[in-house]
Amino acid sequence: MGQQQLLLIILGVIIVGVAVVVGITMFQDNAVDQNRTAVIGDLTTLAAKAQQYYAKPVSLGGGGKSFAGLSTDSTSLGILASTAFTNNANGTYTIKTAGTSTQVVLHGVGKVAIDATNFPEYDMTVTTQTQTPNKIK
Repeated sequence: MGQQQLLLIILGVIIVGVAVVVGITMFQDNAVDQNRTAVIGDLTTLAAKAQQYYAKPVSLGGGGKSFAGLSTDSTSLGILASTAFTNNANGTYTIKTAGTSTQVVLHGVGKVAIDATNFPEYDMTVTTQTQTPNKIK
């Protein structure tokens, strides 16, 4: 083989290697973005259930116009959703700040790593009328 052919082969190997590295990076970034979206979606569902709890009378198992029955213990999440939902394929969800009469803060941690030690994290502040996601990581 001539020198020109060897240079073309080496150049081709380098180009393919760079393309593979870029593809892997893009795939990982997309996976993290999808996990972020899923965590926000799950928190929105939990927030809607918290608002339903707020509106439901105490006699029917609700809060009677208060979030105060929702606290950081594990039984409160049972009011919002099944145990399987509080730890699903998208993330793990807890009540970060115990409910007051007017708001509760839900917390979600994704399961797709951003890097070796960081995972997507969001808080969802739930009031009687609003749901506000706040990005932590």
